[in-house]
Amino acid sequence: GQSKEYYKSAQELIGTVEEYRRRDIPLSFIIQDWQSWEPGKWGQKSFDPARYPDPAAMMERLHQLGAPLMVSIWPNMNGMGDNQREMLEEGHMLGNRSTYNAFSKKARDLYWKQAKEGIFQHGVDAWWCDCTEPFEADWGGFALRPEPHERAMINTQAAKKYLDGGEWTAYSFHHSRGIYEGQRATTGEKRVVNLTRSSFAGQHRYATVTWSGDIGSSWETLRRQVPEGLNFSASGEPYWTFDIGGFFVAPGQDWFRCGDYPQRGEDLGYRELYTRWLELGTFMPMMRSHGTDTPREIWRFGEEGTPFYDAIAKFIRLRAALVPYIYSLAGNVTLHSGTFLTPLGLAFPNDPACLQEDGQFLFGPGLLVCPVTQPMYYDVDSQPLEGAAKTRTVYLPAGCGWYDFWTGAFYQGGRTVEADAPLDKLPLFVKAGTILPLGPASQYPGAEPHPALTLRVYPGQDGSFTLYDDEGDSYRYEQGAYTETPLTWDDSARVLTIGARQGSYPGMPQSQTYRVVLGDQEQVVTVENGQELQVSF
Repeated sequence: GQSKEYYKSAQELIGTVEEYRRRDIPLSFIIQDWQSWEPGKWGQKSFDPARYPDPAAMMERLHQLGAPLMVSIWPNMNGMGDNQREMLEEGHMLGNRSTYNAFSKKARDLYWKQAKEGIFQHGVDAWWCDCTEPFEADWGGFALRPEPHERAMINTQAAKKYLDGGEWTAYSFHHSRGIYEGQRATTGEKRVVNLTRSSFAGQHRYATVTWSGDIGSSWETLRRQVPEGLNFSASGEPYWTFDIGGFFVAPGQDWFRCGDYPQRGEDLGYRELYTRWLELGTFMPMMRSHGTDTPREIWRFGEEGTPFYDAIAKFIRLRAALVPYIYSLAGNVTLHSGTFLTPLGLAFPNDPACLQEDGQFLFGPGLLVCPVTQPMYYDVDSQPLEGAAKTRTVYLPAGCGWYDFWTGAFYQGGRTVEADAPLDKLPLFVKAGTILPLGPASQYPGAEPHPALTLRVYPGQDGSFTLYDDEGDSYRYEQGAYTETPLTWDDSARVLTIGARQGSYPGMPQSQTYRVVLGDQEQVVTVENGQELQVSF
């Protein structure tokens, strides 16, 4: 998804999507950050008529282009717009007269009514519930970053002015609940998606994706994203992501403006950092570029045929091709309590070396992701780095074999390798026994209805994968309107079984073509009516 801080008009949103389509670069959704409201009416949940004169027409055009829209909304309001005035009149504001009381069902219902009438009714697809803390003092203008215990105390005291100390951490939970219950009561045809900055145990039941906040652009921050996301996922919350490229690119007077790049997007050092961040973001539950100080569209990093542009395009296309794998992981999360990101210590508990590894992770059951988190080409101010190795040390967990995703080279686990890591290659390995479903690098999911799929088989041990599919939207899957196709690999017999499809949904294909690839061998087969089929090598 493409975002920045911030698109300022309907035409800018539409023009950005049109440019992605012109360049033949996949784009799944576009995001409107804050201040889509009328100037001076902070947090008003409606579009500024001067800059978004016809929201319904805007949505019709975006949908023609295959781009859903996510819109930022806030729990706090200032400037006495209609939303704030109505909340005050109904007695639904907390003591600051700015933040609505998400702990009250009546207040949540009114908040949803406002969001529905001002935004959702026009066809907007997803929510970005920002600032769901909702009380914190970090923006208070400290020149120096307070120590962690000081920050905790400052922010806790700010929250306790208006909420009991035992409840304020759950604000995000209740705010998310109101959005979810409101939309579910309005329609079952559009699934709730809510990107939100804070979380509470069990919050994902309300269709939330949590991101790591307004972080600074630095290699150290990029390194920290990996263990942060793994710990978050290990706690039982499967949907986590970050601002690709970091939010604050440049340094500033406030301590939180801690980016390393005064020259912003012109700095080749930043372009390298952004490219590596995007490569990592390819293997997140939500892949989303966002931040301030410099725009983030692909053409801001060069043109086709130049290194940064080509590397970014390569990984965006890889993400698009991975949709069948990722969508099946999402089905597994919903139906079977699975996860996307798994720390190696949990995935390989019998390998002590994995307990110490926090810079690599499993994405789904088969992909070992090894992000590059140090510069190899440029330092700050576009200063070239001399003699930096274009490799990354990778630990391959014991007990199984591993294949280099890019070359197909095989390695036995329980060893360390030096993996090639030039600008356009994130070291990526596939576990033996993996069946990896891939689709075409379509401009957006659903652009090609029911395309042929590639099944890449990685031999060396038996394996299985469940391919999930449904309508793509609506909540009919809750009544069983989905399919699961079991895929199994018998390593000794060298047979891939495409099992009988289980379940059904409206509009599902009656036949499905698969290109089955095993090393340098491939077979193209078509399955009719979901029947079982065996492919022998």
